[in-house]
Amino acid sequence: MAIGKVMSEIKPYLAMVLLQVGYAGMYIVAVASLKKGMNHYILVVYRNIVATLVMAPFALYFERHSRPKLTIRTVSKIMGLALLEPVLDQNLYFVGANLTSAGFATALLNMLPAITFVVASILRIEKINIRERRSQAKIIGTVITVSAAVLMILYKGPVVPFPWTKGTHHHEVSSSQNGGNWLKGTFMVIFGTVCWSLFFILQGKTLESYPAELSLTTLICLMGALMNAAITLVVQKGDMKTWAIGFDMRLFTVIYAGIVCSGVAYYVQGLVIKQRGPVFVTAFNPLCMIITAILGSIILGEVITLGSVLGAIIIVTGLYLLIWGKGKDHLNNFSDSGSLTELPISAVHDCKLELVSHVGHGHDPSIKNYP
Repeated sequence: MAIGKVMSEIKPYLAMVLLQVGYAGMYIVAVASLKKGMNHYILVVYRNIVATLVMAPFALYFERHSRPKLTIRTVSKIMGLALLEPVLDQNLYFVGANLTSAGFATALLNMLPAITFVVASILRIEKINIRERRSQAKIIGTVITVSAAVLMILYKGPVVPFPWTKGTHHHEVSSSQNGGNWLKGTFMVIFGTVCWSLFFILQGKTLESYPAELSLTTLICLMGALMNAAITLVVQKGDMKTWAIGFDMRLFTVIYAGIVCSGVAYYVQGLVIKQRGPVFVTAFNPLCMIITAILGSIILGEVITLGSVLGAIIIVTGLYLLIWGKGKDHLNNFSDSGSLTELPISAVHDCKLELVSHVGHGHDPSIKNYP
């Protein structure tokens, strides 16, 4: 029983860690494909098509009896989810990462838990009591995280050398960081992060009325593919040559991103959101940033500046406080449920009926009618 309880507590953490590893791999291969000339609109369309094709059979089979009926309200929520993440966030991130770097863009994504915390607090999804230590930790962690992200934007500093970057020429990349494209890419990533935050919150609300994670994932990816296809046709002005991809890195990127970072990610995030809430789900981005920065410097030859290192350290500190506060919230909710001291209502009712049946037929006047 003890081992099973521990495993149940570990599952959300393990799921989020593995998901961040998957995201880090996608960021690297996606930026590599974009720098080789792949159109990011095409990448997003194909990514969501792959995710739809992969997740649809599982949704049709496993949720064939439990899938709720679609209502106009639910469809509108799904369209909102598709617009926020598959359309806005994915396109803005890829453009921003291409204008800056995979490591820097991923580091900016560390604003995600802070933004999600603020929005969830405004919507009263996240409970805040300024007198409680766990609430103070979440607020302080949020302030630290945002401050560190601002530091990374305003200060770059010298390039930090690592053993695997010896002999790499950094002057071309560093000069591009000082141009207008770097600032433009930064704001694109930040706005995309806001959209991603709203996606998590809306996903949690949608699952309350449509508790079918596989079907919801499939519908989000399908809607996202259709919306992105329409946008791509307009932007590309009907040029069908851009839709062609070969058996190379571009195809691998589409399949990897579609399966791991759209299909599986939406499903796993939905499960964890139902257990721990959207703020918990978004609190694991620092791990993704660290992996992406290291892989980006090794594979793509991207530089890591002193500002990014300092900002990353401060962000990890802030997010540790945020995760600590969320962990205390979970323990408090568990104790408030009274699961260790109270019997379920149905069990109490059964005990009363059993008592009546045993004393039963003696017509003792002290025995009342039990509800």
